[in-house]
Amino acid sequence: MRTNRSGFILSLLAVMLLAGCGGNGNSAAPANSANGAEPSAGQSEAPKADPVTLEFWTIALQPTFNDYFNDLIAKYEESHPGVTVEWKDYPYDAISQRLLTSTASGNSPDVVNLNTEFASQLGSKGALLNLSDYLTAEQAGAYFDGIYNSTVFDGKAYALPWYTGTEVLFMNKKLVEEAGLDPANPPQTRDELTEWARQIHEKTGAAGYAQQLVSKLFPIDGIPILNEDKTAAAFNTPEAEAMISNLRSLMEEGVVLKEDADFTKQIQYFSGEQVAFQLSGPTFINFIKTSAPEVYANTIAVPLPTGKAGLRLSNSMNVVVPAKSKNPEQAVEFAAFITSADSQTAFSKVANTLPSTKASIADPFFTESDGTLEAEAKVVSSQSLDKATDYMVGVPSASDINSALARGLQEILLNGADIKQTLDAVEKEVNGIIAQAS
Repeated sequence: MRTNRSGFILSLLAVMLLAGCGGNGNSAAPANSANGAEPSAGQSEAPKADPVTLEFWTIALQPTFNDYFNDLIAKYEESHPGVTVEWKDYPYDAISQRLLTSTASGNSPDVVNLNTEFASQLGSKGALLNLSDYLTAEQAGAYFDGIYNSTVFDGKAYALPWYTGTEVLFMNKKLVEEAGLDPANPPQTRDELTEWARQIHEKTGAAGYAQQLVSKLFPIDGIPILNEDKTAAAFNTPEAEAMISNLRSLMEEGVVLKEDADFTKQIQYFSGEQVAFQLSGPTFINFIKTSAPEVYANTIAVPLPTGKAGLRLSNSMNVVVPAKSKNPEQAVEFAAFITSADSQTAFSKVANTLPSTKASIADPFFTESDGTLEAEAKVVSSQSLDKATDYMVGVPSASDINSALARGLQEILLNGADIKQTLDAVEKEVNGIIAQAS
């Protein structure tokens, strides 16, 4: 049975906030507090701290990365006498329920791995610790700004970015060259990509690319989905009308496939050389390598052209500290250790992910290519991180709003509905979703 995600999240928030009303019996000492001052002359030294056990939860990382995390935890415990870390791993669709149950029973974990959407919703409701009270400016500045700010509300940071991913542009080199284009000088903007796609369609008959009709099409073009304080829809603008009208024209021309193509469909079209481009993350490589070895051999990866907003979208995992952690100070310290540049660089090398820390991408692992498509994609993805951001930053009931926008785009682009009338209807629906969630 499919559960109502927004309703579940509201239930989780209610339990976490109610649990937080009674306090946790521990007064944490933020990094900028005076609680850590040395004893003055004549005072006895403070007693040694009691042993601390930190409960650390991750999502779907066991058993694949057991060796990495067991080694990481052992190093941390060795450098932090008296601290023990208990690592637990849960499936993606189970961690939310586990967090609800543990918090309701007064046994909150200390450090939890969450995606940006869920971390943002919990943080905006006060269910997570404000990490800004504990982090130094140097620690906060270690992450790429756009990714770090994805879970910052009113100047308060509720998560530390961990591993991430960005899209790149995969190009069928054969089709590009047949159209008289130079793959060594790829398009830099969405407008240039459109012109390349049009020329490829005219010269070869193939379309430029297929895409899914989703809400990210708005922020890519600099159109905000909600207003600044996330209380109302902001996408119903003349700019949105122009963007959708242009996309409809491209579909009618055959430059972009007239279809709401999910990832599986996109793989099929690229594998069959029905399209010349694929806008996707590096995981796409594994599929075409298996389904179309000849196309794989003819494919190159280049940086994803940017839209009017000049940004690239990330898909990040984060580390948070629930407000009901019994050991907040130690939990933040461990969270910072997990997500430090050294730790993220090491994890990227075993997991083939991208780091969210600026210093990591100076490592040769992210700058040098052995000529394989996999290495090319990793290098160009790394080069995109300085422009990366999560486009649903702080959006309440994000999944419901995504669905409403997607349905509206489908009605306009596939069924011929009026652009303005449909945007008006979707705006009303989105405002209703926000009102229900508040």
